[in-house]
Amino acid sequence: MTHIGRYSTVEFDPEPMILRYQRRDHILSLSGSVECVRVTAKRNRRSTASDLSRQLSSATGTTVSRQTLYRRLGHIGLYARRPVRCVPLTATHCRLRLAWSGEHALWTPQQWSCVMFSDESRFSLQSDSRRTFIWRAPGTRYHQENTIERHRYGGAGWLVWGGIILGSRTDLHVQSVTMTGHIYRDVILEQHVRLFRGPMGAEFLFMDDNARPHRAKIVDECLQSEDITRMDWPAYYRT
Repeated sequence: MTHIGRYSTVEFDPEPMILRYQRRDHILSLSGSVECVRVTAKRNRRSTASDLSRQLSSATGTTVSRQTLYRRLGHIGLYARRPVRCVPLTATHCRLRLAWSGEHALWTPQQWSCVMFSDESRFSLQSDSRRTFIWRAPGTRYHQENTIERHRYGGAGWLVWGGIILGSRTDLHVQSVTMTGHIYRDVILEQHVRLFRGPMGAEFLFMDDNARPHRAKIVDECLQSEDITRMDWPAYYRT
């Protein structure tokens, strides 16, 4: 113990704690349990450290804390990370994407300058299980086993729509209700898209993402009446 004026401080010796952690890691290594944990974590990537600890104890009789498991998995290159969410694609989706890319591969900047790209995103106000973690190695974020296919989110939220064109963009449209064919026609097409069609003339192309409201009959009629040509766009294709 050392004294500084009226106060006294206790000297902290980290050696026993370090030795204790090293002893745990050594036991884990000697028992051959690291390989068991690695295989289990990669086989069931959503297992928590507590789950792995219980499974290890049941299989080998070796008891270790979840902190030790975190540390040992990190030593062999496995870390707890959030999985990447992606849109589910079928073989047909992939084939259509490839065909579309081939058809437009040689387009000039002048041709692309006549295309308005539009998209809408929904921001959910409820949880989408972002607390779920998986075990993965660095550099494998987008591997198939580390992704979750999902393209629909339930619950309350806000929808944001926007359009871009070379050198310009639309105002953002924000709404708290579900997009319908009537809203898409009366708000998106009439108040935003139509304003760009006039100055650009017949070469103007409008791209949307094939959502169900975009294919409503009243939307098709509106596009036809305004002489707006819709660009072919594969399902689930992203700009």
